Amino acid sequence: MSLLFRNRSIEKGASSRGRLPWWRRLIMVPVHHAQQAIASLGELWRNPFASFMTMAVLGLSLTLPSSLYVLVKNTTSIADNWQEASEVTLFLRKDLEQSEIDTLKTQTELSEGVESVRLIPKEQGLEEFKEQSGFGETLDYLSSNPLPDVLVVIPAESHRSPQRAEALLNRLEKQPEVAYAKMDLEWLNRLQGILNLIEDILGALAVVLCLSVVLIVGNTIRLNILSKRDEIMVMKLVGATNAFIQRPFLYTGVWYGIIGGLVAWLATTLLIWWVESAVVDLTELYETPFQLNGLTLGELLIIWLIAVGLGLAGSYLAVRRHIQSIEPE
Repeated sequence: MSLLFRNRSIEKGASSRGRLPWWRRLIMVPVHHAQQAIASLGELWRNPFASFMTMAVLGLSLTLPSSLYVLVKNTTSIADNWQEASEVTLFLRKDLEQSEIDTLKTQTELSEGVESVRLIPKEQGLEEFKEQSGFGETLDYLSSNPLPDVLVVIPAESHRSPQRAEALLNRLEKQPEVAYAKMDLEWLNRLQGILNLIEDILGALAVVLCLSVVLIVGNTIRLNILSKRDEIMVMKLVGATNAFIQRPFLYTGVWYGIIGGLVAWLATTLLIWWVESAVVDLTELYETPFQLNGLTLGELLIIWLIAVGLGLAGSYLAVRRHIQSIEPE
């Protein structure tokens, strides 16, 4: 029996429905919707290959933006870790007394946007330079220490973005005891620019793929409507409303979205699992521990809801246009 005629008795009894108590009519509304939703699912299994292909296209179309979202999220996590390690280096004037250096260190620690301050005396700086440069014996012939005392300032969490860190750098550099201040901000700005570019590309790609999903689902529902054209005309002849006829097709779009969302979730999870081992091997080469972050339960739920919404939108556009145009002659 066709999906449209399966619940014909419901519409046939529309004239007697008005005689039912209001509370009973209210209870029957979700019952009728549940019946048609289950019937539409059964109709999908009558054509399993075509239905699965539509669901697979929907799911794989959402897999690409989901995977790129995971890439952006992990790249942002790495960038945050790098930004947390950023420092402002203050090279002090050589003519400062130790008391002036201690006072400056205390004042800097109390400044806004500063988390901690570390003093590197010029003697310690020279010893570290000897060890790292390989010119230890040559530097022993120096008559005096050419290096200044250095204050290493760690910005507070609220001042670790490139813009706020640069503002902190300019403010600290204006202190009279500071001869020169340095912080490598160019790579932070470049990294932030790359992340913004990736996010824009991800957004544009997601919009294009979502539109393609809506068109694919809409075309599939359109073909389904045209194949049942004669049945729809008979239903209208016996008094069925457009809303009643449209309902099974709308639920078909919802089922496309539900199962397509599960396909997207499985495909994205498999991609993350496949790439994770390669990421671990790469981070081990650089001796940098890093854990690849996948999709959280909330993010998976959002992907699933988007898939359901796209399936419903595609079916709605199709039924609103084609069912209304089918009229008995």
